[in-house]
Amino acid sequence: MFQVRYQKEYTPLYAIHSGVPQGSILGPILYSLYTADLPETEQTLTATYADDTAILASHHDSIAATEQLQYHLCRLEQWIKRWRTRANETKSTHVTFTLRREDCPPVYLNGKHIPQDATIKT
Repeated sequence: MFQVRYQKEYTPLYAIHSGVPQGSILGPILYSLYTADLPETEQTLTATYADDTAILASHHDSIAATEQLQYHLCRLEQWIKRWRTRANETKSTHVTFTLRREDCPPVYLNGKHIPQDATIKT
């Protein structure tokens, strides 16, 4: 439950339906528990730090790597819907590391195109 206090006034109590309280001592532990079941696949590697997540797909064929990445993103969409949370697609980037000069096929999260770029924003 939560309520908001402004000066000496309080709102009614409201139920928290999902998420992790920010700024609390237990926040990092609760967030780790909340995301402990992030989807994984055998073809990709998931790396997380705080609330940032990177999904890495590796293959000698860029199309196959992109398909592996898209499969993982589809599983992530299902997880997001099940746990009623959100991904910020506008902060997401598709980065390709290759010796060849080629673009990979596009990938999508929640029906939104994830732009391909040479770097990520921090």
